[in-house]
Amino acid sequence: MNKNEKLPACPKNGPFNVMLLANKPYMWCSCGLSETQPYCDGSHNGTDFLPTRIICDEASYLKLCGCKKTNNPPYCDNSHLS
Repeated sequence: MNKNEKLPACPKNGPFNVMLLANKPYMWCSCGLSETQPYCDGSHNGTDFLPTRIICDEASYLKLCGCKKTNNPPYCDNSHLS
C-alpha cells in the first residue's frame, strides 16, 4: 500500500493479543503501515488515517484488530474472518 490509498494495509489477518497497563496511553495503528504493530509509529503521516488512543482503568488483556477492517476500532470484531 502506498500512503495515498484510502484502504488500510492488513499487517495481520487476525488479532494482536496484548496486555495493556493501567492508566498508560497507547496509540493503535489504523493505517496498517506501522512497523510497531499494533501500535502507531507515525507511518500514517501523509495519509487520511489517524491512530486511535487507548487507555485502560486497570491492566487489561485485549485483542486489538490486526486486519484494520474492524467496525469497532481498535478492538478485533472478527472482521478478518469474512
